[in-house]
Amino acid sequence: MRGGGLWQLGQSMTRRLAQVDKKTVTRRCFATESELKKTVLYDFHVVNGGKMVPFAGWSMPIQYKDSIMDSTLNCRENGSLFDVSHMCGLSLKGKDCIPFLEKLVIADVAGLAPGTGTLTVFTNEKGGAIDDSVITKVKDDYIYLVVNAGCRDKDLAHIEAHMKAFKAKGGDVSWHIHDERSLLALQGPLSAPVLQHLTKDDLSKIYFGEFHMLDINGVHCFLTRTGYTGEDGFEISVPSEHAVDLAKAILEKSEGKIRLTGLGARDSLRLEAGLCLYGNDMEQHTTPVEAGLTWAIGKRRRKEGGFLGAEVILKQLEEGPPVRRAGFFSSGPPPRSHCEIQNDTGTSIGEVTSGGFSPCLKKNIAMGYVKSGSHKAGTKVKIVIRGKSYDGTITKMPFVPTKYYKPS
Repeated sequence: MRGGGLWQLGQSMTRRLAQVDKKTVTRRCFATESELKKTVLYDFHVVNGGKMVPFAGWSMPIQYKDSIMDSTLNCRENGSLFDVSHMCGLSLKGKDCIPFLEKLVIADVAGLAPGTGTLTVFTNEKGGAIDDSVITKVKDDYIYLVVNAGCRDKDLAHIEAHMKAFKAKGGDVSWHIHDERSLLALQGPLSAPVLQHLTKDDLSKIYFGEFHMLDINGVHCFLTRTGYTGEDGFEISVPSEHAVDLAKAILEKSEGKIRLTGLGARDSLRLEAGLCLYGNDMEQHTTPVEAGLTWAIGKRRRKEGGFLGAEVILKQLEEGPPVRRAGFFSSGPPPRSHCEIQNDTGTSIGEVTSGGFSPCLKKNIAMGYVKSGSHKAGTKVKIVIRGKSYDGTITKMPFVPTKYYKPS
């Protein structure tokens, strides 16, 4: 959802645009364009100055005419509109869809109220994370979820294989992959007031994590009050033939304050919010406990297990994990993925998984994994960048306070 690599790529492109003829850069960026999938907003991105790059098999905008730093700040001050149609939405239906899904994820899906959702993790037999996902219990026999673009093929193969085995034993579950829909993420403090102009439903009654089906801009949409920036906002699943019109309407109603925003700023925003990027901060060898996602393991699931890798995960809950995800402030150059983390005596204790310069805090931030016992806030560390050690301090996350819309 939802890497450090994107941020670096965006900064690199910004520097090249200032130094090299724009047509030359454009040719380089589109070198593999014919091999990439395109969202229905592709032409809209290009017309609006989107700088397109390959990402997870898709041609996606890394940034637009403004810098990644400016885009990040504008999201926090006003708002951003992201095309996240490369992500994969799907529905599970049938009277057994909840017990089926609970075999694959750590969440207490049965315990969710209808129309509410949660972040969860698909696990493997060793307790490692196959992917993270936002799942919504629409009804007792209807689940809606979104998985990451880069994990689509393995996620769908994993779900399908287990579904075949489940159905062979008489389970009632089916699925639909929503390739006919596009996904827009509207984030920032102006998200709700701007979107309210386009719907008759009262958005003030929809809280963080809730899901509704409603008409937006005259079109039936799936609306989830969620996002991956730490800000208030929404993810809107819209029939693809109406996606461009909806994007235009949102931008028009904002009177220029909400801007089209690319993957570069999306990455800096999610890092400031202390959120994992699958493939960087969480992988198939990382358990949810190690990743600091213990809160996502439902209380009932902790007692009953019943999901893949439960034995490993429940043991870590009882005894503690060998490593833990932690946040850092640091001096020197911004840390990047795979930078070594040392304790104050120079002993290696872990490595950085995501890092960069925070546009909001005006300082270096990073997250990574360190040995348990070395993860306490305030612990002094050294971060090795290109062979040189720089001072760092472990700190609590999120780095920037979240602003999710919840009941007061």
